[in-house]
Amino acid sequence: MKQPTPVNVAYVYPWDIVGDPSAPDRLAGLGVQAVALAASYHSTRAATPYHPSHRVLDVPYPAFYLPIRPSSWSRLIPATPTWTPEDAYLQARDALKAVGLQVHAWTVLTHNSHLGTANPDLVVRNAFGDPYPYALCPAHEDVVEYCERLVQEILTVGEPDGLILEACGPMGFGHQSVHEKTSGADWTPADADLLSLCFCSSCADRYPPATRDRVRAAIDRAPLGQTPTAATTTHITTTTSISQTSASSQTGTSHAHITTTAGATVVAHPLTIAQALGELTDEVRATRVELSASLRQRLIAVARRTAPNVPITLHANPDPWAAGAFAALPAGEPEADVLVANCWGDPATDATRLAHLKDLSTPGQRIGAYVLALPPRPADATALVDQLRTYAKAGASEFHLYHAGLASPQRLAAISEAIRQHI
Repeated sequence: MKQPTPVNVAYVYPWDIVGDPSAPDRLAGLGVQAVALAASYHSTRAATPYHPSHRVLDVPYPAFYLPIRPSSWSRLIPATPTWTPEDAYLQARDALKAVGLQVHAWTVLTHNSHLGTANPDLVVRNAFGDPYPYALCPAHEDVVEYCERLVQEILTVGEPDGLILEACGPMGFGHQSVHEKTSGADWTPADADLLSLCFCSSCADRYPPATRDRVRAAIDRAPLGQTPTAATTTHITTTTSISQTSASSQTGTSHAHITTTAGATVVAHPLTIAQALGELTDEVRATRVELSASLRQRLIAVARRTAPNVPITLHANPDPWAAGAFAALPAGEPEADVLVANCWGDPATDATRLAHLKDLSTPGQRIGAYVLALPPRPADATALVDQLRTYAKAGASEFHLYHAGLASPQRLAAISEAIRQHI
């Protein structure tokens, strides 16, 4: 593994660069050493506050921003964009490198609603059988093979200075769908974790036999094997036996039991996924962790064979139940060069996550903080400097700044000043 050089990274889309001759110098002026340029990205609606030709760009489906060579793909073939040139990544890369910036290929893996909608047999399905079309499940060999080919094509055709892997594991329940209408159900973070467990045809049999029923009962607050009914609760007791603590949830076997008028027992409003799963916790957790680990290790192997000297960055979360853009990494990954944690929430909570990731790192491996420079964070350099210092104390040695194409001029000025002060 090549020892990575400290860098600060600004994230952008290809359309932020292509067609805007002023973009490369504007990004270089931030004081970053590298740009994370999206090579494969999901659908979005993006502000383009600097582009000469537009101010809002609708990206209706996930796309691949390099020329698609049909012979390089198998069952799953990424879509070509119509809102940028087919080689937008290459055009943007060359423009950025011309002003002295490194270009890292920002690669979104299992988050793809275009391929999921076209291939419903390959997507994540919750315990109720509901599909998540945006979420390709890496328990399917076709999905893993697609991710391998994606990485190989990006390294071969895109020739980046670095590779950034996002969604390197299963996506979960949390997702900003079109006109999202799920908040009124009052599902808790534990419920979201439970709804993130996949029970597709490749996943269901990997869990203990009672897992699906346990999850459904916990979500519906119902006795196992029964339909929830109103006014059934007569007595609540709580017992606790905590065995360990993860980054975002306790993973022991604390249970809040409800005894109903029918004499049945059910976990009531579990505070953590472990409370809901009870004695099934360890086996289910191990299955989920292995799903991310297997995909990650296969992709790293492909990357090392294809471009041995290109550093690999993982968007990662030390929480074993994590699903989404920052995949579960509870035991670290010695073959990666940089581990990046999400820092979009409460800075103290973010710092705890960073410190945990730092504890999992190997000598010479770098830790990055994925820092939000957009709302609800203020456009204020002093506040941003305070956050960078907090993250540095927690173990971050580089900062990944989101997002230099979406940020207003005031926010770009804050990013530039914060980098200058922190350095």
